[in-house]
Amino acid sequence: MTAAENVCYTLINVPMDSEPPSEISLKNDLEKGDVKSKTEALKKVIIMILNGEKLPGLLMTIIRFVLPLQDHTIKKLLLVFWEIVPKTTPDGRLLHEMILVCDAYRKDLQHPNEFIRGSTLRFLCKLKEAELLEPLMPAIRACLEHRHSYVRRNAVLAIYTIYRNFEHLIPDAPELIHDFLVNEKDASCKRNAFMMLIHADQDRALDYLSTCIDQVQTFGDILQLVIVELIYKAAAQCYIDLIIKESDNNVKLIVLDRLVELKEHPAHERVLQDLVMDILRVLSTPDLEVRKKTLQLALDLVSSRNVEELVIVLKKEVIKTNNVSEHEDTDKYRQLLVRTLHSCSVRFPDMAANVIPVLMEFLSDSNEAAAADVLEFVREAIQRFDNLRMLIVEKMLEVFHAIKSVKIYRGALWILGEYCSTKEDIQSVMTEVRRSLGEIPIVESEIKKEAGELKPEEEINVGPVQKLVTEMGTYATQSALSSSRPTKKEEERPPLRGFLLDGDFFVAASLATTLTKIALRYVALVQEKKKQNSFVAEAMLLMATVLHLGKSSLPKKPITDDDVDRISLCLKVLSECSPLMNDIFNKECRQSLSHMLSAKLEEEKLSQKKESEKRNVTVQPDDPISFMQLTAKNEMNCKEDQFQLSLLAAMGNTQRKEAADPLASKLNKVTQLTGFSDPVYAEAYVHVNQYDIVLDVLVVNQTSDTLQNCTLELATLGDLKLVEKPSPLTLAPHDFANIKANVKVASTENGIIFGNIVYDVSGAASDRNCVVLSDIHIDIMDYIQPATCTDAEFRQMWAEFEWENKVTVNTNIIDLNDYLQHILKSTNMKCLTPEKALSGYCGFMAANLYARSIFGEDALANVSIEKPIQQGPEAPVTGHIRIRAKSQGMALSLGDKINLSQKKNSI
Repeated sequence: MTAAENVCYTLINVPMDSEPPSEISLKNDLEKGDVKSKTEALKKVIIMILNGEKLPGLLMTIIRFVLPLQDHTIKKLLLVFWEIVPKTTPDGRLLHEMILVCDAYRKDLQHPNEFIRGSTLRFLCKLKEAELLEPLMPAIRACLEHRHSYVRRNAVLAIYTIYRNFEHLIPDAPELIHDFLVNEKDASCKRNAFMMLIHADQDRALDYLSTCIDQVQTFGDILQLVIVELIYKAAAQCYIDLIIKESDNNVKLIVLDRLVELKEHPAHERVLQDLVMDILRVLSTPDLEVRKKTLQLALDLVSSRNVEELVIVLKKEVIKTNNVSEHEDTDKYRQLLVRTLHSCSVRFPDMAANVIPVLMEFLSDSNEAAAADVLEFVREAIQRFDNLRMLIVEKMLEVFHAIKSVKIYRGALWILGEYCSTKEDIQSVMTEVRRSLGEIPIVESEIKKEAGELKPEEEINVGPVQKLVTEMGTYATQSALSSSRPTKKEEERPPLRGFLLDGDFFVAASLATTLTKIALRYVALVQEKKKQNSFVAEAMLLMATVLHLGKSSLPKKPITDDDVDRISLCLKVLSECSPLMNDIFNKECRQSLSHMLSAKLEEEKLSQKKESEKRNVTVQPDDPISFMQLTAKNEMNCKEDQFQLSLLAAMGNTQRKEAADPLASKLNKVTQLTGFSDPVYAEAYVHVNQYDIVLDVLVVNQTSDTLQNCTLELATLGDLKLVEKPSPLTLAPHDFANIKANVKVASTENGIIFGNIVYDVSGAASDRNCVVLSDIHIDIMDYIQPATCTDAEFRQMWAEFEWENKVTVNTNIIDLNDYLQHILKSTNMKCLTPEKALSGYCGFMAANLYARSIFGEDALANVSIEKPIQQGPEAPVTGHIRIRAKSQGMALSLGDKINLSQKKNSI
């Protein structure tokens, strides 16, 4: 149980100015005082225990002299006392005195007064000791048949709580409560019983509801509200079952979108929160887009009550991906899981300790992207959670030698250098670095190795010795053996040595910084001069041997000047050990990370705040509150039907406020297909429903003849497919009819639907008549949605996508930011460049945009625009927009959309 989940049932206000009484005086009052004195003494005992006092000597006194009393006030105080008093010994065993208490409460459960019975049952809901509850079970069951409803409804609550916490004490609870519900007449008792069945056995709740569905309108309000909750829960459960059973991924995505829409409603969100574990069953689907949407939905719904179960499931899923054969989707799925666990750990810090050890195994993963996500998570966790630093450092040292990617190796080096704070950890880092570098000096050992690999019988062709003159004027010789390497397959090298010989010296600069940090920290920790000098000298030796290697001809690529400068600087810092450099290396680096994480957290909170503001319904303080029960019948017509609105939300037909705008109304979707003077007039309402398009075509016979075999013939251009051919119909003179046609959409690109209407005139001998229809253009914007990705993912996709469309800016907009906002609105794309980077004015602007289609296709755009100041303040914006996508259709369609909407219409 997390810290946020610990429940406090009883709050008592304590005056702090009074002196706490002694245990002896309290004992005296409890033993010999009258009822009033005992009441006051018991109150003082409760307050002292709440303040942390241990009063074990009073337990038997209260059992002997207070528990037998029949005063109602005393009995209420005793309920509070038994709730807070320690009931077990230090080793967890139940105190022997509790047997007497248990017997007293068994008697109270059989008391003739209904108040005492009911309040005792409520108290039993708070007990967490199964040994205390077990002897009371027969008495609790008997209370279900009590004459008074107060006792019966509290008995139901007690049974529900006991069943939830200790199912073995009353395994037949759902059946017992179902039978009780069938025979019960009181509304409050039925409500409690039905609520228990919803949470304990939903099938029984539905069975009961099916038997009395016609009588629901006659039930009391409190029972009706619980029934509505069950209907919401059952509907959500039905959606989840549909996702799991349906094989078509498009259907899965549509149903997931319905669940997301339900989540946006605060009343339904609570219902979905109870179904998080059921939603996670959808992860068994192999499709990546379905998994991504499922994880996002689960993350939005997770709370402190179910985060532990969520993390356990996600950890199992991560481990499963390790056992599956490597596949592109497997790698991406692992990344999604890592990011979800990252978000869970940031929101619920108690979970981080369980997640980190599992995830750190993946630092040695061959998939660099997944390992990079783990590293980013580890870096944030080690900075935020001080209590986990020892664990992370220990685990990092374990997996350090197995890291395969140079980028991950650099990050791991930085973390170890920054957060190793003990002498033992620093020594361990140095040991791992030496192990990863192999034998030093590197140049000499590599030359010896290469020389040793040549077989004795092979003739060693040594080239002519080249004479070189040094700066001092002496001759230096260089053997051809040292400047050339055999083409023989290299043996397995230690990781860091391998990176350096491949010419990646950026990791050498990172190594130098790490060695400098741990050496400076070692000097501060260890007092012995000899050990200090020895450690610093070893660090400088490692840097020097890396520099020597970089300057030699052994690596595939020589060391860069930047890396030389960095290593040289670190050597200088270690040779001088000045306090200023110590502060820069060991304090300010960490402060920079802290500032970056704070800025990132602030940005996330800001975006969450914006999202919550969108969701929250703003209500003015003086707005009237409408109660359906108090509304007069003549006012009902003008009120919104909440049940109808809920049903529409579940079906995905949420009525948004924007619909009041005539441009967003259905009329805007109507396309005229023929002219008014044509014998057959036709117009179509185009309804785009994610993965298919429904054409509702109105056909009107404008002649005085009967038209037979009137057929709508359609064809498509682009990635559209007609599902079924509309059947022919007969139209009477001046009659009309509606024909529906379904078109399936497979990818994101502009499509065209064209065709004609053919018919025969009744009684005429002429050939079939034909009316050609106007083209229907399907807008790409119906399929594109704003999305986010990291900078690294954007750059990777930008490099991979082969189709590029360059659009020249041609607009009448004169402000850079206005033009960017106009493009974002026109294309449904999201700006990835932070607002801070776009703020201010400097005459030019560059921004990255990103969107995803509902089919999982990515669209990237780079906006590079400027304001030609030399042409005056009213000069329009100029520049280019480069669009990249995986498919040609996506890139061209998006470019066409930008070209059509560049100019802002004058108002």
